[in-house]
Amino acid sequence: MNICVFLSAAELADRYTRPAREFARLLGKGGHTLVWGGSDVGLMKVVADGVQEAGGRLVGVSVEFLAAKAREGVDEMVIAKDLAERKRLLLEKADAVVVMVGGTGTLDEATEILELKKHGHTDKPVVLLNTAGYYDGLKEQFRRMEEEGFLPRPLADLVFFAEEPVGALAYLEESLGMA
Repeated sequence: MNICVFLSAAELADRYTRPAREFARLLGKGGHTLVWGGSDVGLMKVVADGVQEAGGRLVGVSVEFLAAKAREGVDEMVIAKDLAERKRLLLEKADAVVVMVGGTGTLDEATEILELKKHGHTDKPVVLLNTAGYYDGLKEQFRRMEEEGFLPRPLADLVFFAEEPVGALAYLEESLGMA
């Protein structure tokens, strides 16, 4: 399975890197491919290292203005002209999406896939990995959107909230008939 992971390129504390590394090892050991932003820095590097060390494949989609930070020695690397093309290519190459901790770019990517899903333009499973409660506030906001009628589909149809890496991968494998 090709799993797109949206996540930060920042250097982060162990409470975020440890679970990300665990998810990466599970992904690689399962024979899956990481589809990610292609950067070789911060949390993106942690995840790419973990997948590669565990025997998984790496497919990166970087963007021209970040090409200098693109990881070397991957199975495939594409350089997109801008962030919109990058998101489109990441989603095209993926069978499923996992959203890890991140900033505004990660939030933008997450809401785009959920918007596509909401309107029936994709049926790819989406997991929000709520490491260390990072997305508790967003989870609450999504629930409010659902309760107050802002979502035309049940929240559970759009995204699965996982508290641990093993639950995230299990959900994806089950969703795609691999479990």
